Formats: sequence, C-alpha cells, structure tokens
Amino acid sequence: MRDLKQTGFTDRIAAQQARKKALLEGFKPKPAQPDPEFDKLAAKRAAEKEAIRAQHEAEKAEKKRLAAEKEAARQAEAQEAQEAVDAERRGARKERKALTKAEQKAARDARYARRKAGR
Repeated sequence: MRDLKQTGFTDRIAAQQARKKALLEGFKPKPAQPDPEFDKLAAKRAAEKEAIRAQHEAEKAEKKRLAAEKEAARQAEAQEAQEAVDAERRGARKERKALTKAEQKAARDARYARRKAGR
C-alpha cells in the first residue's frame, strides 16, 4: 500500500509546482475593469470645478468694479476739492485786483485834487 497511485518523484514535484503556480496566480493583480461611472464622475467634477472657477472670477470682477467705483469717487472728490481751492484763489485774486483798481482810482483822484488845489 505504499504507492497506490504509482507516482514517481518527478510526478510529485510537477504536481507541487503546478499547485504553487496556481496559488501564485491568485496573488497576481487582475486586469482592472474600468468603472462605468468614471466618465460621468469626471465630467461632473469638471463641471463643478468650472462652476467654482466662474464664481471666483465673478467675485473678482465684482471686487475690481467696487475698487474702481471707490477710486472714481475718490478722484471726483479730489477734483471737487481742487476746483473749490481754485475758485477760492480766483475770488481772492479778483478782490485784490478790485482793491488795486480802487486804490489806483483813489491815487489818481488825489493827484487830480492836488493839481486843482495848486492852481
């Protein structure tokens, strides 16, 4: 009863190698099955990214618009202040000119009066 199957050493080694090979086949990575939802998910993610990007750009444009409005208001205020200063200077100059004209007339009248008095 020693060797009922009548297998030799080489047969047993071949069987052992076959079993080992089958065992190792179980550990090999299987070819990946692509996820059928992958394309849909990728498109969804891309759409979400694009929506977020558009939102950020809209916020950025709004910030730029507000900054431009503030700058325009600041420049308008500065322009008005400058115009007020210029108007004040013009008014002061007109007053000085009016005074000098009045002073000139007074000096002229005084000379005329002296001439009249001297005769």
